[in-house]
Amino acid sequence: MIAQILDIIAPVFLLIALGAGAARLGLLSEVAIDGLMGFALKFAAPSLLFLSVARLDLSQSFQWPLMLSFYIAASISFFLAIILARLLFKRRPGEAVSAAFGALFSNALLLGLPISERAYGVDSLSTNIALISVHAPFCYLLGISSMEVLRRDKQSVVNSVGKIAGAMFKNPLMIGIGLGFVVNIGEFSLPGPALSAVEMLSRTTLPVALFGIGGVLTRYKLAESIAESLVITGLKLVLHPTLVYLFATQLFFLDAQVMRNAVLMAAMAPGINAFVFATMYDRSKGVAASTILLATSASVFTAAGWIWFLGT
Repeated sequence: MIAQILDIIAPVFLLIALGAGAARLGLLSEVAIDGLMGFALKFAAPSLLFLSVARLDLSQSFQWPLMLSFYIAASISFFLAIILARLLFKRRPGEAVSAAFGALFSNALLLGLPISERAYGVDSLSTNIALISVHAPFCYLLGISSMEVLRRDKQSVVNSVGKIAGAMFKNPLMIGIGLGFVVNIGEFSLPGPALSAVEMLSRTTLPVALFGIGGVLTRYKLAESIAESLVITGLKLVLHPTLVYLFATQLFFLDAQVMRNAVLMAAMAPGINAFVFATMYDRSKGVAASTILLATSASVFTAAGWIWFLGT
């Protein structure tokens, strides 16, 4: 069993380690790493999401019990992180929300997809794609709403939400998802050469992105607020998936394979979006960077633990 689990997760984290090593040794410059991530996030990943959503069986994949299990659990983890940041670490309201975003957002695309595919097979990924298609809108809407309600400065809620809505509509990932829904619902079909080109692009997403993530992680440092980052990491990697498991098995009674994929998605580290959110509001950036580094490193072991617990 241990050898099987290592075979599942080791290639994913080896690619991240290779990217980090290349950056540390100067084999790839920051500009080159940025280029890799730009290609992955602006071209390859949108192609992957477009194809995945376009081919989804929407009636089967979009199950309310699945969405409620995952996103109620994510919300509990987020609000608990805010409370702990306020009470234990004496953070101001806006700082607490920014730090807590790391307990909400899962790196569902770049970590969740490759690990789930290796653990449970490509045929199980409709669960992942369904969750990913609403993940960024849900998390950013909850994070922004909480920030605007709790923080003390006097910036306009309408302006903040408008800026984020505009940014999301321009985001290539969201464009890929949106076009996928259009093709799916409209039952359109792409010309053969165009479809082949998109498929070729999509296949480069995960290896390129994982390598690039390794390079990007070398830019983050462990901040002084290491204890706070450890707490948020624990909420993200342990509490969130535990709650998903309990909701899925004890309340909503999801199909076993759907449950496994949902729990494993919840167990993913927060990824770069935690730092993006902190930068957007210029609050708790050190905590966000530390959480990304700690959670991604720890997920090598926690992801293995969850795969062992859930079975393959």
